Amino acid sequence: MTTDPGEVPMREPLAYFLTWTTYGTWLPGDERGWVAKPGQFRAPDEKLQVQAQRLLTETALTLDPEQRCLVETTIADHCRVRGWRLHIVNSRTQHVHVVVTAPGRDPKVVMNQFKVWCTRRLKNLERSRRPWNGAIRQNWWTQRGSTRWLNDESSLEEAIRYVREEQGEPTPHPPDKNIQA
Repeated sequence: MTTDPGEVPMREPLAYFLTWTTYGTWLPGDERGWVAKPGQFRAPDEKLQVQAQRLLTETALTLDPEQRCLVETTIADHCRVRGWRLHIVNSRTQHVHVVVTAPGRDPKVVMNQFKVWCTRRLKNLERSRRPWNGAIRQNWWTQRGSTRWLNDESSLEEAIRYVREEQGEPTPHPPDKNIQA
């Protein structure tokens, strides 16, 4: 809990709702709109999107079912190792949603740990798919993401419902790899 003089202390959130996109799939200027900084939603801008595309060093990434399953398993494993409570995780083809309780941790740090661990395992998967020494992708995720604090049961339940029910079909998992919330 951090306080500044004259401020009311903020209590620890119940959980964080974290979202990040895969590399190159939601660029500044995107036709769906985009976020410049937290809370600053911007309208589509085709010229800006073209400029952003020119800066990409690799193709945009769309996760296949095996990669999506690996991301979800990795996040669940990381939560077990850290002693964090994973409420739900949903890896889509171009973004990931996680609702997690990680006491005493900054949500940006939590999200970055997930990205680092997922990147390691995704690179290992790529190596196993390419037994020859082909180039392995270096950029898997956008630099930032969304980190929302969930401060009450209602917002926690709504985030879990959104991730579970409003993201399309669940990630296909082999029978022994089901991710339980």
